[in-house]
Amino acid sequence: MAFCTNCGTQNPDTSQFCTTCGSRMGAPPLAPAAPPVMATPLVPQGMTPLPPTLPVGWPAGATYAVWTDRVIGYLIDSILVGVGMAILYGIAGAFLAMISGLGGHDLAGGMCCMLILLFPIASLLVGVFNRVYLVSTRGASIGQGVMRLKVVDANGNLLTMGTAFIRLLAQVGLSFVPIVGPLLDLMWPLWDEKRQTLHDKAVGCYVLKLA
Repeated sequence: MAFCTNCGTQNPDTSQFCTTCGSRMGAPPLAPAAPPVMATPLVPQGMTPLPPTLPVGWPAGATYAVWTDRVIGYLIDSILVGVGMAILYGIAGAFLAMISGLGGHDLAGGMCCMLILLFPIASLLVGVFNRVYLVSTRGASIGQGVMRLKVVDANGNLLTMGTAFIRLLAQVGLSFVPIVGPLLDLMWPLWDEKRQTLHDKAVGCYVLKLA
């Protein structure tokens, strides 16, 4: 009598196949199938993926924005602000020249002093519109929108207007530390795990690159 190497059933010596499991007599037992190997998704160099399980509301396929995208977006915003300020100062300068030509030197002198205050006031107003209103309503400033970036809170939602304003104040506050403050804020995403700037960390927000 022979025993089946697969199931152990006793079979006649002349049997070529097991009467119980049908395996060929004398064949080695089948090895268990290896578990499937899960492919590791490839992540582009420089892109840090978001956690595998995203909270409801986070954009699908988004990644933390890389430093270069954020810098380009910032430069676009700065250029737009600069163009707007140049136009504004051009209009004000033409108005001053006209007043001076008409003999209103005292009025022109007063207007000249007002121009000194015009830049910080206009910068604040542009910043409130671009970095507070637009960020809180559509998730991005003009430059960030061009670069397909989006600013969200820890739950993946748009920032409230108050939170966006505090974020702007934090950025402005850092600018009062000459050179070091703005530079440190700008460079911080290069070594930060979640690519946050210091003014992002001030309100717990994140800047994402949309798929």
